[in-house]
Amino acid sequence: MTSLQERLTDGLYGLGWGTVKALPEPVATRLGRTIADAAWRQRGKGVQRLESNYARVLPDASPERLAELSRAGMRSYLRYWMESFRLPAWSPERVRDGFDAKDLHFLTDGLAAGKGVVLALPHLANWDLAGAWVTTALKTPFTTVAERLKPETLYDRFVAYREGLGMEVLPHSGGSAFGTLARRLRDGGLVCLVADRDLSASGVEVTFFGETARMPAGPALLAQQTGALLLPVTLWYDDSPVMRGRVHPPIEVPETGTRAEKASVMTQALADAFATGIAEHPEDWHMLQRLWLADLDPGRAPRNEDPREGAE
Repeated sequence: MTSLQERLTDGLYGLGWGTVKALPEPVATRLGRTIADAAWRQRGKGVQRLESNYARVLPDASPERLAELSRAGMRSYLRYWMESFRLPAWSPERVRDGFDAKDLHFLTDGLAAGKGVVLALPHLANWDLAGAWVTTALKTPFTTVAERLKPETLYDRFVAYREGLGMEVLPHSGGSAFGTLARRLRDGGLVCLVADRDLSASGVEVTFFGETARMPAGPALLAQQTGALLLPVTLWYDDSPVMRGRVHPPIEVPETGTRAEKASVMTQALADAFATGIAEHPEDWHMLQRLWLADLDPGRAPRNEDPREGAE
């Protein structure tokens, strides 16, 4: 990306946060849908990749069904962005009313036990809203990790945005994030990580919808090393303004095996939980990048493709 492209990208995101958050909610909703439909009709690389990924989730789907699903997926993706641009202006009441979580007791009981909790999520619906809900409704701060973006000013925007929602944000690069996350967990804290796509090309190979993909080992390794509870979370939208979510049962650390073997088993269990949520609500899985190893160019790691990237 050239310096001009970087400045333009940063400026567009700045415009979004500065303008969209001032719009009435119905206007922002219509704007998001209009942009989504226009992007879908353009049939760019992101839309084509989205359909290709959906074809893994629904291998028997017809081309017409995949096109229909990708249109719904782009609308869901733009709903994410419209909500995210507006979240800093939402009242605490609006945040609390904007999310409904099932089986929340897995999280609250884990926090009450004082051992620390790792929440691991795929790119479903709006994880920023879920995070804001945790800090607002549960009054529980948490730590996450963000991939460094270009330009640096754009990365700074995302860090400031998430910190404004009550999150502690650590940079993915530099090697110190894991140690800080482990300390937070040993203190009984909460860590939230987006974990369905490996950014390092050194993650764990898992079977995901029948094919091999790589997912980050971080959540499993943190749970092993600190004794924290590891909980998958899946999110989805329905026809209401309220986002829905589910906290899945804890993933146990295997009793036998090496550290790497245990991490592999646990990461596969995470992938299975993610697959359950994605299969139920594929249109809310915003995976516009290559994920399966068969789609990745040899030697290339998928980096800096999506500024929403959370933490691994």
